[in-house]
Amino acid sequence: MRKVVISEFMDEAAIADELADFDTLYDPGLVDRPAALAAALAGADALIVRNRTQVRGALLDAARELKVVGRLGVGLDNIDVAACRDRGIAVYPATGANDGAVAEYVVATALLLLRGAYGATPRVAAGTWPRTALMGREIGGKRLGLLGFGAIARETARRAAALGMTVAAHDPFLAPGDPAWTPPSGPVARRDLDALIAGSDVLSLHVPLTDATSGLIGADALARMPPGAVLINAARGGIVDAAAVAASLRAGHLGGAALDVFDREPLDAEAGAVFTDVPNLILTPHIAGVTRESNVRVSAVTARAVRRHLTER
Repeated sequence: MRKVVISEFMDEAAIADELADFDTLYDPGLVDRPAALAAALAGADALIVRNRTQVRGALLDAARELKVVGRLGVGLDNIDVAACRDRGIAVYPATGANDGAVAEYVVATALLLLRGAYGATPRVAAGTWPRTALMGREIGGKRLGLLGFGAIARETARRAAALGMTVAAHDPFLAPGDPAWTPPSGPVARRDLDALIAGSDVLSLHVPLTDATSGLIGADALARMPPGAVLINAARGGIVDAAAVAASLRAGHLGGAALDVFDREPLDAEAGAVFTDVPNLILTPHIAGVTRESNVRVSAVTARAVRRHLTER
């Protein structure tokens, strides 16, 4: 019987529906027990992971029978794709299954950070009435810049346009004549990187972590953003200099920021100290693409891809 190891959380109904015919080990704590994970992979035909399991080096060496890796998400920076290809191991990301969840996160955090009124509960309950201090900004008419214009960014653009935002994007890999630039929700302006950074009231990142994008949004880029602009990163932590974001918020140049991803995950107290008492900052635990609904979709797509690969080959 084919063996499947699942090292991070997924929807258990998808396991029951798609992987019932396999010898399946579902232990979402394996990601934090490397020795146990390596032992579990002895003789395993398939491995299903999210973003924390590092499918490379010693882990791949321990999985000599591995035939397929299912990725509960779309980013592949935790998987040595080249090494998998060399060994004939197929890699299946859950393309498209969490696009809407990330798009909603981007738009919701932009609304929250621009308006700025939603942290007032303790003060209002205590009898203060800080109306003038909480006079925020509307999202309608604001300029949304999308760094990268793949599927998630396009879903974000559609939602933003419905709220009256103007939308621009930078994506050097998308041809000028591609129909993605003229969706039914309205045209998306094509910008070079510097123009996008300098002309966005809300800048949202939608690129993978590569040598070219590592550290792309640092102190210099933040300084070129308009005063009061909002930065949202639900892509990968290494794209942004988190300390520079904290410094810009403290200095009052950035008007807000939402960071869902970090260089090191989970973020520990030492690394998180840079964010202490930083104003108008939202930190979330790599959750932008994970909702109850998207977890069901991502899990089903991934489990189905793994089952198909193991049964059709």
